[in-house]
Amino acid sequence: MDDPAVALPGGADPAVRTRELRRAHAAFTRDGRVEAPVRAVIARSWRRCARARVSPECTPRVELAEAELQAYREEHPLARVMPLFRDLVGAFAAHGAHLLAVCDARGSLLWVEGEPGTLRRAERLGFVPGAHWAETAMGTNAPGTAVAVGAPVQVFGAEHFSRRVHPWTCAAAPVRDPRTGRLLGAVDITGGDGLAHPHSLALVQAVARAAEAQLTLLGPPRETAPAAPRDTLAALGQDEALLVSGGVATRLGRRHSEIMALLAHHPQGLSGEELAIDLYEDESVSPVTLRAEVSRLRGLLGPRAPLSRPYRTAGPLEADFTLLTRHLASGAVSAALGRYPGPLLPASTAPGIVRLRRRIEDQARAAVIARADTGLLTDWVCSPWGADDPEAWRALAAALPPGARSAALARVAALDRELGASHRDRADPAEPPGGPRRATYPQPARA
Repeated sequence: MDDPAVALPGGADPAVRTRELRRAHAAFTRDGRVEAPVRAVIARSWRRCARARVSPECTPRVELAEAELQAYREEHPLARVMPLFRDLVGAFAAHGAHLLAVCDARGSLLWVEGEPGTLRRAERLGFVPGAHWAETAMGTNAPGTAVAVGAPVQVFGAEHFSRRVHPWTCAAAPVRDPRTGRLLGAVDITGGDGLAHPHSLALVQAVARAAEAQLTLLGPPRETAPAAPRDTLAALGQDEALLVSGGVATRLGRRHSEIMALLAHHPQGLSGEELAIDLYEDESVSPVTLRAEVSRLRGLLGPRAPLSRPYRTAGPLEADFTLLTRHLASGAVSAALGRYPGPLLPASTAPGIVRLRRRIEDQARAAVIARADTGLLTDWVCSPWGADDPEAWRALAAALPPGARSAALARVAALDRELGASHRDRADPAEPPGGPRRATYPQPARA
């Protein structure tokens, strides 16, 4: 029985299959109908592309400039196994006029290497380091689809969603952190019809497993210079933060999460009155309540608990949201969004957290809109926090080719209708046209 993961069944004529797939691609892009011989994995990908409003005429955009790309590659975990990728895939790719490509977990290409003539063809296509090849940007393609589904995939000719990519065939497999299982990216081989052979899919799968084994042997990255131990706080996209202190991970309750996030944001410390104002909606809360909450936190964390007079962290604390804002401030938008799983403590109603959460989201959102990259904008509007953001949808429509704007413009019109009544009824004449911007993520109910 033929393997459904393989693009070209045994004995199939590549020329015949190409004609069949082009007819099926035309039928799907015309009226959404999936026809034989489209494989299930490709049909599911095409439907995801349609839901994400990817155009079959889409073109890739480079979102990582040279300086930003270099810095991002140096710190990426897959940099440690690039020598292995080159040893196992590089010679095969060069001999067969193919390319070795490695992408991150968002589908951004970090390395593209291979035979010079094939590299020149790939450059004309936009298959270059720094380009965003996620499914939400470039439709069905092996590296983008592999990270989207977390499984190996082979894509042959017109199985690609973008018509520009129909002359190519590729196979890719995801690579995960062997300690945590976190998706790091994918290794891909790209070239001509010859890659539709089952051997190319087996090769990238074996290379991905070898890379994970190598990462296990290498262990955690060593510091290049002695550094003071640094605790970390993960508070984006989750209601209860994860504190890693002294190598021990502790899941904090909601109130303790708020306290630690506020102290991480104010490394210089906060007085009891300042912390209470940021923490409690009810301004009449007694100072005893705050002291009792901090006391419980000290019982949980022991010597790594916050200090008092002023309230401050016991040592350096690196929060995921401070790292995110540093990336945004430096212009590393793609790297920043790769670290943005969602709003800061989304269920929190603590005044200081609400202000900080809005500030972070506004900064990220402004950076995405200013970059005017269709991939970044599509990722934003397809997220829970960006789905109802009319300005982001409007920016996406402006960034798309004229023939691909209708769906985005329809979403803009629908959101404008939803928000129209509240905008017309605004009481403050000093508000900007359109009224105050609606939050782009669900707001917690007030206590």
